[in-house]
Parts: sequence; structure tokens; C-alpha cells
Amino acid sequence: MKKNSKTINVEGIEYIRIPLKTKILTPDDDILDIVTKYIKGAIEEGDIISISESPLAITQGRAIPVSELKIGWLAKFLWRYVSNVNYGIGLRAPESMQCAIDECGSFRILFAAIVGGIGRLIGRRGKGDFYRLAGMQAALIDAATTSPVPPYENCVIKGPINPEKESQRIKDHTGFECCVMDINDIGGCWMIGGSDGINKSFMEQVMKDNPQGQGDELTPICLTRKVK
Repeated sequence: MKKNSKTINVEGIEYIRIPLKTKILTPDDDILDIVTKYIKGAIEEGDIISISESPLAITQGRAIPVSELKIGWLAKFLWRYVSNVNYGIGLRAPESMQCAIDECGSFRILFAAIVGGIGRLIGRRGKGDFYRLAGMQAALIDAATTSPVPPYENCVIKGPINPEKESQRIKDHTGFECCVMDINDIGGCWMIGGSDGINKSFMEQVMKDNPQGQGDELTPICLTRKVK
């Protein structure tokens, strides 16, 4: 077992999670090239590759410096009404709200905000009405200061494009199942895309304690391996 590996029990079976450290990723990187390079010598038959969603998004040019954003009136108005959450700022900042508007459209975001506000008034607080209506890309946006890794500390990071397609591309090239995960440090764990042979429920259980960490670990890739 590698020094930085972590184990977890899922339905009575023990699994090792092995985070793989990489260089700082940039829009000049292809995630397939990065995965191919860093799994070499570490991966074994039967392993599953998982990739964190924000690093994938960075390779797609989805990290937007705050200085390049033009904040409109709607973002300046709506961000104040976003509820505080334990796992980060999310859209409770004009910059990240503007990115949500750019991604999803002003009408959709405004409609989602109105319905979400009505839901809170009638006691549906915490039901996620806003994000259900706004869409996955709104939910995946990481506000500036979320990432501690330079040069992305002052960037809003949008969600990755085509995570399922990217996962399948990696599987087709490497022969290993692959998925893209959105995980936080308070128990939130979602698979947002995976190759054709992967089990979403299993991956959300096996990665739920965020073995890759949430700081500056530089471990965007993780291998999951059944203990023999």
C-alpha cells in the first residue's frame, strides 16, 4: 500500500484510495495526457480512475479570473439572496453569480431564484429548488478564493464540460473505468460523469470522505482499488 493511500469499507469490502500528485494543471494541458502520465507505474488491473471536477475544468479553460468578469446588475442583485452554506461561498458572491448567469442564462437564473425564494417562504428551505431549476452548471461553480492553488485563488471555476465524454475518452485510451467527482469536506459527494461500465452509487460511497483533500494537495487523480 502506498504511503498516501486511504482505506474505506463499502458493503463489507475494503478498498484503497490512492491520490496521485500532479503538477499544477493549466488550460494548456489535456486531461487525457495528464491521466496517462501520472497513472503510469501506479495503476493496477481492476483499478478505477476518478478525477476531481475543478482540475478537469481548469484544463478546459473554465477558470475565469475575477479581473476579467463584467458584473451585471442582475448578479449584483441576486447574490445577496443566496443562502449561506457550510461547504463554501458558492453563488453567494457577485462574481460567481455572474458566471452562473453567463452559463445558464439570465432568465433561467432569475426564474430559479424566484421559485427558490418562494420555496423558502413556504418552508422548503434546504430543498435545493434553485439549483434544480438553474441546472448542474450553476451548482458546480466554485467561487473565487475556493481554490488555494495559485494562480487560481482569484478565479471563479466553472463546472467542467462533458464530464461523461471525458471519462469515456480516458477509459477508451487506458482501458480503465473512469469518472469525474464533485466532493466537499462535509460529506457531499456526487459523480457528475463516468465511463460506460462505472457504478455511480458505488463511487459516491467509496469517495464520500474526500480522500484527495480540499486544499493544496495537488492530487486531482485518485485510484480506487479493491483490497485483495
